[in-house]
Amino acid sequence: MVQIFRTIAGLQTYLRQVGRGKTVGLVPTMGALHAGHGSLLKRAVAEMDLVVLSIFVNPLQFGLGEDLEQYPRDLDGDRQWAESLGVAVIFAPTVADLGLNSRVNQTTVLPPPAMTEVLCGPHRPGHFQGVATIVTKLFTIVCPDVAYFGEKDAQQLAIIRRLVEDLNLTVTIRRCPTVREASGLAMSSRNQYLTAGEREQATVLYRGLQAAQEQYHQGDRQVSSLLTIAQDILATEPAVKLQYLELVQGDTLQPIAEKIPDQIPVLMAIAAYVGSTRLIDNLVLNYRLPIIAIDGPAGAGKSTVTRQVADRLGLTYLDTGAMYRALAWLILDRHIAPQDEPAVAELTSGAEIELIPRPAPQLTGVKVNGQDVSDAIRTPAVTHLVSTIAAQGAVRAKLLKLQRKYGDQGGIVAEGRDIGTQVFPNAELKIFLTASVQERARRRLKDFQAQGNQAVDLAQLEADIAQRDHLDSTRAIAPLQKAMDAAEIVTDNLTIAEVVEGIIDLYKKMQ
Repeated sequence: MVQIFRTIAGLQTYLRQVGRGKTVGLVPTMGALHAGHGSLLKRAVAEMDLVVLSIFVNPLQFGLGEDLEQYPRDLDGDRQWAESLGVAVIFAPTVADLGLNSRVNQTTVLPPPAMTEVLCGPHRPGHFQGVATIVTKLFTIVCPDVAYFGEKDAQQLAIIRRLVEDLNLTVTIRRCPTVREASGLAMSSRNQYLTAGEREQATVLYRGLQAAQEQYHQGDRQVSSLLTIAQDILATEPAVKLQYLELVQGDTLQPIAEKIPDQIPVLMAIAAYVGSTRLIDNLVLNYRLPIIAIDGPAGAGKSTVTRQVADRLGLTYLDTGAMYRALAWLILDRHIAPQDEPAVAELTSGAEIELIPRPAPQLTGVKVNGQDVSDAIRTPAVTHLVSTIAAQGAVRAKLLKLQRKYGDQGGIVAEGRDIGTQVFPNAELKIFLTASVQERARRRLKDFQAQGNQAVDLAQLEADIAQRDHLDSTRAIAPLQKAMDAAEIVTDNLTIAEVVEGIIDLYKKMQ
C-alpha cells in the first residue's frame, strides 16, 4: 500500500529505514495525475527499487492572475492511481512543510537568464525561478538516484538539466516522451478546463508542429518558411490565440535566426490560449541520428552482433569495453593501486579518452591523453584489471559522461549491460540480446576447445555463467536488466547473421 507523508521528517525517516541500499526514483508533479504522469511513474517503477511521487502545487511558479487557486487537486484519486502502478511513497507537503512561509527574503534558485528569457519566460515572469527552487528542494529532501520529467515541458526540462549540471548534483535526469491523446493533443492537467469544442480546437497545435516537422524532413531548413507552415495551420482555428511560436536549440533554448544547423537538436515550441486555458506543446524537428542500444548477459553474442550491425547500417560502433580498458591501462601505467578508489577517481576524472574507428575486423583504437594505446589495452594485465575498476562509481561516472557525449551526435550502436537503461535511456532502438545459460555455456565450451583447451567442464561453465548473471543483475550500480521498451531477442538456435538481420529489420521498421 502506498504511504503518504506530509512532512520532511516523516519521509526522510522512511527513506533511511526502507530505502537503504535501494535505488530511489522521484517523479515530481503538481498532482491531478493523467496518463502523461502515468507514463513517468510506470517507467520509474520499472527502473527503480523505490519510487517517490511528489505532489505539490507550487505557489512560486504561479504569477499574478494565473490559476493557482483553481488548479485541479485530487489527492485521493492520485493516491489510488499511484498505488495501482506500484509507487511506494507519496510526498505531499504543504507550503509550510517546505518552509515557504518562514522567511520574507528566502533563498531561491535563479536559472541562467538566457534560458528563462525565451519561450514561456517573458510571459510568466518568475515561473522558472519558482520551479528551480522547489525542484532543488525536492532533490535535497529525497536524494533520488533518478528524477523523471516529461518532454512536453521542454523548457523546464532543459533548465533542470542545466541546474543539475551547474550545481554538481548527483541525480540523473531522465527525460520521457510526451504522451498524447488520440487526437494528438498533449496530455496536461489543464486539459480538463477545456470544453468539448475547445478540446477539438486545441488539436491544431500539434497539427501545426507536425506540418513543420514534415516540411523539415522534406529538406526545408529555413526558419521563416518552417514557422510560416505551422502558422498557416494554426490560422485555420481563429479561436486559438497564439502566444508564441519559436524555433530554438534543444539544449540551450537559444533562438535560431535563419537556417537550422545539422546535427543540433532543434525544438519548435508553441504556447496558445484555447478559450481561457493556456496550453504548450513542442516537437523536435531534427534530432540526432538514431542510437541503437544492445544489452544482455555475458555470452549472448553482443559484441560481435553490435559491430556487424554498425557496419551494415553505416553507424559508429561505440566500443564501451575499450573505454574501460583505456582507464585500466592508465591506472597501471601510473602505478596506481586499483583498490585506492580516491586515487583512481582523481586520475581518471581528468583523463581524455578518444576512440579511433577502424573497419572490421580490426578492433577499435583508443587514445588516452593523446597517446595511442590501441594495442596496449589488449594485454592480459589490462584485461584482469577491467572488472575491478568498472565497479567503481567514479570510473563509471566518468565513462557515462563520455559515452553520452558520443551519444549527443547520435548515429551509434553500443552494447553492454546498462546501455539502454542507464547510458542511453532515450535510444531510438533498444535490444535485449539473451540466450539460455545452457546455450551460452555450450558456446563458451566451443571457444575453449577451439583454443586447444579440452579440460573445461560444461557443468562448471553453466554454474559460472549463472553466478555471473546473478552478480550482474544484483550489483548496486547499474544492474543488468531489460529496459521496459526493449525488444528481446533470444539467440538460442539463431546464427549471428540471423540476429543481425533481425536487428536491422527492427531498425528499418522504426524509420
